[in-house]
Amino acid sequence: MVHIHITTFIAAPMQRVFDLARHFSVLKHSLLGTSAAVSSGAEKELFAAGDTLTFQSRNLGRTRTVTTRITEMNGRSIFTEEQVKGDLKSYRHTHHFMPADNGTIMIDLIECGTPHDIIGTLAGEGALRRFMQKIAEKRIAGIRHYAESDKWRAVLTAAR
Repeated sequence: MVHIHITTFIAAPMQRVFDLARHFSVLKHSLLGTSAAVSSGAEKELFAAGDTLTFQSRNLGRTRTVTTRITEMNGRSIFTEEQVKGDLKSYRHTHHFMPADNGTIMIDLIECGTPHDIIGTLAGEGALRRFMQKIAEKRIAGIRHYAESDKWRAVLTAAR
């Protein structure tokens, strides 16, 4: 089982960071330049409890798909995505948000199991950890980019 813990300071208010972290266009944009892409089963740009996201990536020689559902949405401080279908043995990503002086502390906790197939098993947890870390860091960089610039105004104003 792979465990990843990333703590990030973002110089923006907690509500803004929380909303950007669950904004479909920001997520999609942050994955550009990676082997991952995302589609949404949500009716709105901002994910809510019960919404689904489907991630596809080219990894370990094949296209892999993971569909997650937002299983927890606790006010503006936590939301959790969990795999409901896909190539991994398991996947859970909990996003925590805490106010801090001049900004927000965002904590990403990711737990996932290797892919079910023999290639995923042989490549092991190290390859999965590197891939998941890279994707999470790209997502965080995208959120920070929008939150700390004026770009947040265009996406969040349109989403509400």
